[in-house]
Amino acid sequence: MYTLYIANKNYSSWSLRPWVLLTELGIPFEEKLAPFRGGTSSSWDAFREFSPTGKVPCLHDGDMVVWDSLSIAEYLAERHASVWPTDARARAWARSAAAEMHSGFQELRSQCPMNCGIRLQLHAISPALSRDIARVQELWREGLNRFGGPYLGGDAFTAVDAFYAPVVFRMQSYRLPIDETSQAYVQRMLALPSMRHWYDAALKETWRDPDHEEETLRQGNLLQDLRTA
Repeated sequence: MYTLYIANKNYSSWSLRPWVLLTELGIPFEEKLAPFRGGTSSSWDAFREFSPTGKVPCLHDGDMVVWDSLSIAEYLAERHASVWPTDARARAWARSAAAEMHSGFQELRSQCPMNCGIRLQLHAISPALSRDIARVQELWREGLNRFGGPYLGGDAFTAVDAFYAPVVFRMQSYRLPIDETSQAYVQRMLALPSMRHWYDAALKETWRDPDHEEETLRQGNLLQDLRTA
């Protein structure tokens, strides 16, 4: 059985990707959660015990160690046909869209750090952030329209949806302005059993990471904190 090492569900967008992929596809795995320790920079030594980069996520499969969310997805795809869309065109598009998410959208990441349990009104939406939001919506509309939905690569949840799962939580936390098609996709994703499970667990986490909290609160005015005190 696979073992997946992740960090706090409230904060760790990178951990969410392989976790939700494995969970939603019903692929058995053991979860090992290692909380951030006094800030992300001080977690490196602890995470090095299971990850060569000192970062999460990290997948163990016997004596095989696979790190980085995109590499984990591809490793799983070699063993489970359901990871990517079956249609060749949809699969190529899905890989491109996932890779773009993996390497891009820096303004969305920096101005809207993942924090599942809060609702926050941004001080402002910069032109760069606006472009990232527009591009996400463009990708979502393209995938849904080209391959028929209800998921980005067609009628089944696949890795491309998993890669945009952290964006779905960001849309909810920061109440970002999106069109009806994108909002419908967000609600569809939030209703998935795997996403509900992750979100409920994130709200129950009682520890707080100072770096993540400070980074989030710099961006705007806190409207709600739904996490367990």
